[in-house]
Amino acid sequence: MGSRILVVAPSWVGDAILSEPLIAALRRQPDPPTIDVLAPLWCLPVYARMRGVSDIIENPVGHGQLKLRERRAIARSLRIRGYRRAYVLPNSFKSALIPWLAGIPERIGYTGEARTLILTGARKLDAQSTPRLVDRFLALADGVNSASKASPAPVLVPDARKREAALRSLHLTTDRPIAVLCPGAEFGPAKRWPTEHFVTLASRFRKDGHAVWLIGSSRDQAFTAPISAAVAGIHDLAGKTDLGTAIDLMSLASIVVSNDSGLMHAAAAVERPLVALFGSSSPAYTPPMSPLARVARIDIECSPCFRRECPLGHFRCMRELSPDVVYDLARTPVAASTPT
Repeated sequence: MGSRILVVAPSWVGDAILSEPLIAALRRQPDPPTIDVLAPLWCLPVYARMRGVSDIIENPVGHGQLKLRERRAIARSLRIRGYRRAYVLPNSFKSALIPWLAGIPERIGYTGEARTLILTGARKLDAQSTPRLVDRFLALADGVNSASKASPAPVLVPDARKREAALRSLHLTTDRPIAVLCPGAEFGPAKRWPTEHFVTLASRFRKDGHAVWLIGSSRDQAFTAPISAAVAGIHDLAGKTDLGTAIDLMSLASIVVSNDSGLMHAAAAVERPLVALFGSSSPAYTPPMSPLARVARIDIECSPCFRRECPLGHFRCMRELSPDVVYDLARTPVAASTPT
């Protein structure tokens, strides 16, 4: 067994999923290292479904918080593990503090927020050659298994035991094709397709004979409840599962339709046919990394704006993205793999 490596994970679920190709490249070395991940609580289920991760350590310090005492305590606990190298994926100064305080000899990440002083391998981002976030993470591996860099595609492995338990506890069956709809998006309303469009789409799937599952966190219940109220016979699972179980259940879908969110990346990573809805964000930066994914968006001058709310107030990028267009994309055959 090779050296021990620490990966400091991003704070967003989708970004965490996009770090999987880096971990895959590291584990494929001739002398594979032990790879541990330091991640926020909400990202732990993502890394639990990645191959090659030895230990997942919760980072209790929230995004944007300094809490130097807590960071020192985490660093002390990491120091005894003897890490040789750390990959710091977030770009903030604070995210590089723990590996520095832990005395990890090699600390690799992109420059930003004057943290060059506490990184030993500060890399300058070349946005032109690495336009996608997944490529930027992978580029930090610096020549490690470069053959794997040609077509990075995150892979998550569903937990079959937890999936079966969830089917029983939630009284779900798999005797019909399953359409999973993910109407939430943590970033903000500019990423969320209108509720009435999801209602129209859910009705179409129900008429086709699909079982329709709405998946999301407890915070997404405000967006799923109007859909389940408007369309009889669908299953509103928002807030009824943790993220890991949601990923496990999503692996059973015949089709997933999702806003640009962590669940969108999860659907791609469990290799389900997917229609990804983009408005304020860009598929050039964080596309779903799957040959089974299709992007639905309209080409207007102000998109992408990368804002949480529509700065112009018209929300055309999502409002004018027709349910008919999305339905047609969803119903176009793709060569789906067998659910694992």
